[in-house]
Amino acid sequence: QVQLVESGGGLVQPGGSLRLSCATSGFTLDYYTIGWFRQAPGRERNQVACISGADGNTFHTHSVRGRFAISKDNANKTVYLQMNSLKLEDTAVYYCAADSSRPWCGGEMDYWGKGTVVTVSS
Repeated sequence: QVQLVESGGGLVQPGGSLRLSCATSGFTLDYYTIGWFRQAPGRERNQVACISGADGNTFHTHSVRGRFAISKDNANKTVYLQMNSLKLEDTAVYYCAADSSRPWCGGEMDYWGKGTVVTVSS
């Protein structure tokens, strides 16, 4: 059974860093595209990063580009989101999700984790 479990969230001051982890199981990470999403209170959920299962190419939305970096370790079946230079507006619940049907970014996600809370506050 496909399962994704996020961890690494917490409280951090503006300008600080966090690394989120998404532990995956039930599938071969090589062949699935994995995305990171976030949802702030009162806001819609939006994708912040994606890593392609086909070639490992990455995508980062404009608001986090240059600050966040998605990566993965296929052997450990874990996807990461390194977050640097955190801003107040980065506060959100962060989710990882997997696309089992397409090996590239841009498709709908089939499986979702339960999320991990990131709070950026001074």
